Amino acid sequence: MGDDEEEYHGTVTAVFDETEVTVTAHLAGHFDPLSGEYRWTGRLVADPELDRLFRQGQRAVLLRTPEGYAGKGELVEVNVWGGYRVRGRGRPPFAVPELSAEEI
Repeated sequence: MGDDEEEYHGTVTAVFDETEVTVTAHLAGHFDPLSGEYRWTGRLVADPELDRLFRQGQRAVLLRTPEGYAGKGELVEVNVWGGYRVRGRGRPPFAVPELSAEEI
């Protein structure tokens, strides 16, 4: 991952409609100056409940960290280890540095 990316590795609660699943995640993101958006991506470890929800077609997910951060994203695909790739745009589910107008 690049030097300008922020990262999170730890526990997240994945919220799908009324179902919540707690899993380990590795997430990273960066501000994309071309689109003007923050983009983040990562992976969630394999979990039987995530498998069930993914097979049912559930893709939209809200990820929450124990620190109180939350971000909306989507499950993209199953990775080779049986976990899930996830991605999102906008506010990520982890802390990022604040930028002033002069830094943009």
